[in-house]
Amino acid sequence: MFVDRVQIEVEAGRGGDGCLSFRRERFVPRGGPDGGDGGEGGSVVIRAAEGVDHLALAAHRKHWRARSGSAGQGSNRHGRSAKDTIIEVPPGTVVRDAQKNFILKDLKQAGDSVVAAKGGRGGKGNAHFKSATNRAPRQFTRGEAAEVRSLVLELKVIADVGLIGKPNAGKSTLLARLSRAKPAIADYPFTTKRPHLGRVDVNRDQSFVLADIPGLIEGAHQGVGLGLEFLRHIERTKLFVHLVEPMPRDQTDPVDNYRSVRHELLQYEQALGERPEIVVVTKMELPDAEMVRTELTQTLDKEVLGISAVTGAGLDRLMQTILLHLQREAVA
Repeated sequence: MFVDRVQIEVEAGRGGDGCLSFRRERFVPRGGPDGGDGGEGGSVVIRAAEGVDHLALAAHRKHWRARSGSAGQGSNRHGRSAKDTIIEVPPGTVVRDAQKNFILKDLKQAGDSVVAAKGGRGGKGNAHFKSATNRAPRQFTRGEAAEVRSLVLELKVIADVGLIGKPNAGKSTLLARLSRAKPAIADYPFTTKRPHLGRVDVNRDQSFVLADIPGLIEGAHQGVGLGLEFLRHIERTKLFVHLVEPMPRDQTDPVDNYRSVRHELLQYEQALGERPEIVVVTKMELPDAEMVRTELTQTLDKEVLGISAVTGAGLDRLMQTILLHLQREAVA
């Protein structure tokens, strides 16, 4: 099951109480205070880990609780500090406070982490309060209370290139052809219901990560279809490859379909409309595909590529064009 958004509650461990104790030993008439400090409570830490690709592991528990620290004991024995509870999430996860709606941290890379709920400090035993004027202190402190917080974890796929377009535009087929990814492919809308990532190796030294995102339809920015999932996952991509189907089964106009996708991008976030884009007509093996490519070229007044994931035509040029755009972005 692919999960890209989940709400959980995290609770740190309480600090252990300090101990009130005095030495009681034979032949030691002035034993004095020997109460140890309490142990530190465990924290709840959220960490981005390599190999985790969705939030299902975090979603299976709604309440994550760390252990409390142990209380101090006599003979100056300190309580044991509790271990932290680690929640592993995919790189690209945004950790947000659910109540105040602010971002704790954006875990962009594997190894990034954030303390979501800090464990309470241990209390002080009475040995801590011993002084020249207070040789038999009866003071001690309790451990600090645990921190509790409600969080929203939201996954935003990290990829260099995002494939965008209407459902059935050929995104999954192209991803499968260029990489080792195995997305579901079928001839009906919304075959892709979760993002798929694949590494495309152009040569020994050059590669990029390609993401197949669920198809976009009119009203996506308002949650129609799989739109919000689509739009959330393309925010991080550096470059769009906009696939246009030349002969849609619903008889819609390919140029209108291109404009519809662009409109939804702008409605969701203005900055997405300024992202670099390569326009590509797919399924060039079809009889009217070249005519559609020519029409799009004239309408947009820029180069429009043509490819066929079935025959392989145009794929090498597409990969080289993608690399060129990514190199420009890296320099910029």
